[in-house]
Amino acid sequence: MLHPTAIPYLVAFAVSAIVVWLGTPIIRHFGLKAGLVDQPNSRKMHTTPVVRVGGVAIFLGSVTALLLVWGAGWFGILPQTREYEVWGVTIGGAAFFLIGFADDLFNLPPLPRLLAQLAVSAAAWRVGVRIDFISVPWIGIVKFGWLSLPITMVWLSGMANAINWIDGLDGLAAGVTTIAAAIILITSLFMQQPAAALIAAALAGGCLGFLRYNFKPKSSAEIFMGDGGAYFLGFTLAGVSIIGLVKAVATVALILPYVILAVPIVDATMVILQRLARGESPMAASKEHLHHRLVQAGVSKRLTVLFIYALTLWVGSIAMAVSGMPAGGTYAVISTVLMIYACWKVSQRIKAKEMRSRQDQPQVKIPK
Repeated sequence: MLHPTAIPYLVAFAVSAIVVWLGTPIIRHFGLKAGLVDQPNSRKMHTTPVVRVGGVAIFLGSVTALLLVWGAGWFGILPQTREYEVWGVTIGGAAFFLIGFADDLFNLPPLPRLLAQLAVSAAAWRVGVRIDFISVPWIGIVKFGWLSLPITMVWLSGMANAINWIDGLDGLAAGVTTIAAAIILITSLFMQQPAAALIAAALAGGCLGFLRYNFKPKSSAEIFMGDGGAYFLGFTLAGVSIIGLVKAVATVALILPYVILAVPIVDATMVILQRLARGESPMAASKEHLHHRLVQAGVSKRLTVLFIYALTLWVGSIAMAVSGMPAGGTYAVISTVLMIYACWKVSQRIKAKEMRSRQDQPQVKIPK
């Protein structure tokens, strides 16, 4: 039997998913008429023009769900500081969506985009969405002091760009966000942070509804989320992880966001370091992300996406185990088995390509 306390989260999830599911075809229709399509090029993985403003549907679905649960009183009576944090995440997410949507429409230069992101992140910090400390093993809690502002700005803006950068294959960014948001939802409830859990539920529902059109079993995506959708998802994930986990009482909760979101964090960090080592701008486009490397190594696009899903689920289950959540260890063991199988499948594809490459090489005859 459904427990009454679960109803708000299920409603937030379901409303967001339904609005996105019903709204995405409408957004796609108008996108086609307006010519808002993403053209294929040498860096991108798709081969035909695709509407690039699907993030509008994700944004509208998430906001509709949150306004509904807010109007129903399911956020409860929050202390003023807590209410500021919730509004900081939601309004900040809207601002990041507008920055990305403007880029989808007008192809903004990287620097103005980054400055706008940092300004919104600073405003979110001002209202309480901030990282003030971190737990370091064998040392304890380390307070950041004045460094809290730049660290928070890098976290919020960096995660928005990290989700945008992994949005290179059908269903990748939406699926990774669905998994990460679901895990943040569960861990936030365990840490007794219901407001953050409601935001995570709406985010997960919206992304799941979008996958209906963005990750097709036997064909390519009908629509992309674009920068607007990716920036909105990335900022909201980063923000809700702060107010739901970093602000929790349990010391172990301080490291959970960085574990749950390890896949986009590590991917973005490695690419930035490689670009800087070559003297290039960290915001420059490239084909060095994990999904690019897997496809170049011979893994199919669909298997690449599923592998990164499994990787995201694996690190998320480890976070649940670390949090001390009941059955967290069981989830970690199951996801580890799944991860081992996914690694085996990927390795088989890479070996198959290497074998084909060797067979295709011309045989050199040694004269007698």
